[in-house]
Amino acid sequence: MSFVTSEGMLLDAQKGKYAIGGFNVENMEMVKAVILAAEELRSPVMLQTTPSTVKYGGLRTFYANVKVAAEQASVPVCLHLDHGDSFDLAVQAIRQGYTSVMIDGSGETFEKNIELTKRVVDVAKANQLPVEAELGQVGGKEDDLEVDGDVNTNPEEAKEFVERTGVNSLAVAIGTAHGVYKGEPVLDKERLTEIKNLVDIPLVLHGASGLADEDVKECIERGICKVNYATELRIGYTDAMKEVFKENPEAFDPKIFGRAGMERVTEIVKKCIKVCGSDGKAGL
Repeated sequence: MSFVTSEGMLLDAQKGKYAIGGFNVENMEMVKAVILAAEELRSPVMLQTTPSTVKYGGLRTFYANVKVAAEQASVPVCLHLDHGDSFDLAVQAIRQGYTSVMIDGSGETFEKNIELTKRVVDVAKANQLPVEAELGQVGGKEDDLEVDGDVNTNPEEAKEFVERTGVNSLAVAIGTAHGVYKGEPVLDKERLTEIKNLVDIPLVLHGASGLADEDVKECIERGICKVNYATELRIGYTDAMKEVFKENPEAFDPKIFGRAGMERVTEIVKKCIKVCGSDGKAGL
């Protein structure tokens, strides 16, 4: 069955020294586009929804959409809650059938983040599901969460956090940002190496849209096993529809716009998969 949890694919990526792409999807077209790219390149893939996307479309709708598409796919597909902002939402996603969840307590104190994450981990493990958490704060804007500047992850705290929560993967802050970069990002890659040397679970890089490919590849070499892409896909999808409307302002069939968006997202995802090095890794 192709509808799987993230645990196996991330552990395989860790062993193989590549990364899995985590792609945020907003509608049926983006779901199909991401899976088509993964199929073409024979790559495992994670499809993600944020709290605002869930609020817009509903957990049940996205679950049904991805489950059907995954069951028709020949590559491993995971449905992941990205930046789950509460215990209740994480539990709802688990009950609805999501195959991976993130609880983001990075805005809390260290102890409160541990407490919140451990509560979600306990529920998820009872359902044999993996959990991603975040320590430190990635800058920029994600959904309704906005961070001014970066609070990078402390390596020693990362070690303690993982040990006390039992979390399966950890998103770390090393200078990346959500949304569109306002300047040249400066990544603390040595900090990433320090974290990797102290933590034995897969590490996650958020805010990859807009980073240079070589920076992403180096982060993977230093221990990143999952790379998140969101803004890049949203911009590509929207730009493609704008181009259609500009060329044919009389167009009114939504399928014309949707098809253009799908094609653009598929091309973007294929590029990201190649950067992550997960192409050809399905079924290995």
